[in-house]
Amino acid sequence: MRNALHAVLHGKCRALFLVLYENSNIPIYLYLCFKELDLCMLFCLCCDPTLSCVQNLQMGDVAKDLSAGTVGGVAQLVVGHPFDTIKVKLQSQPTPLPGQPLKYSGAVDAIKQTIAAEGPRGLYKGMGVPLATVAAFNAVLFSVRGQMEALLRSQPGAPLTVNQQIVAGAGAGVAVSFLACPTELIKCRLQAQSALADVGAAGVVVKYGGPMDVARHVLQSAGVKGLFKGLVPTMAREIPGNAAMFGAYEAIKQFLAGGQDTSGLGRGSLIVAGGLAGASFWAFVYPTDVVKSVIQVDDYKNPKFSGSINAFRKILAAEGVKGLYKGFGPAMARSVPANAACFLAYEVTRSSLG
Repeated sequence: MRNALHAVLHGKCRALFLVLYENSNIPIYLYLCFKELDLCMLFCLCCDPTLSCVQNLQMGDVAKDLSAGTVGGVAQLVVGHPFDTIKVKLQSQPTPLPGQPLKYSGAVDAIKQTIAAEGPRGLYKGMGVPLATVAAFNAVLFSVRGQMEALLRSQPGAPLTVNQQIVAGAGAGVAVSFLACPTELIKCRLQAQSALADVGAAGVVVKYGGPMDVARHVLQSAGVKGLFKGLVPTMAREIPGNAAMFGAYEAIKQFLAGGQDTSGLGRGSLIVAGGLAGASFWAFVYPTDVVKSVIQVDDYKNPKFSGSINAFRKILAAEGVKGLYKGFGPAMARSVPANAACFLAYEVTRSSLG
């Protein structure tokens, strides 16, 4: 492994190469291309560090972001997953027939029914997949954000403006969408199956035995592309959501610090900033998350929705605007403590690593 991170910014195609790790035995890479923006991005594990126009950054920064991001992600998952389970169950329960009540009357009722049927462990159903992938997810999120910060700075070490943090967050959102989509599809199908199967909804006749069982059934039904069902609404959530979250986090920190230098903030301030930043994520993109969830738990062979726009229209027609905010209470209740834990764990770990 090399001891330096190489970032390359080329002129005409504006291609950004970030060599996060170098291991000739594992040539793994992610390539993203946005023709409309004339932007090509390549995240690569095997790249030539002798390319021209190379800006060398310390590899230690990437390793620190990766480590701190992983710790933050685990803290966020442990604190927030029960709320997320209830959110998905409320989002994915089908519209009842005329004269029949909803399976869950609200968040509290969903918690009671889940614990009664599955015990406390039911609140943590589907956590295996995000726990297993939290390292990769947060490695991409915080590493891409960190390197975008480096590219946006006018000079090394200069503090970023709120607008620059918004741009960095949006860029990180693009990258994490490709990890979030298959991960959340598996998680959502595990979380939603009890709510849907109990009312005989189509597409959930199979009782999944676990995350790998979900992946196996999805691959059999729709191939690899089936794991990326809902990618469009996932990106529509992650890009503006992370832009709002990281922008809000920086704005609140600067407000509490009384200026751009936020290095002296205590843990209490970081908890407040992280919690409010997490709330801003969901406040900004929640209807998109509802659309994503119903698409990802939909049947592959006999889908109710032909796409994101169709799902949006059907939800709006059947349930009105409130249908786009099903599970909003648990999502907001989760976002504040979960993101407070995530940002605090990230900042403390990152600071301790130097």
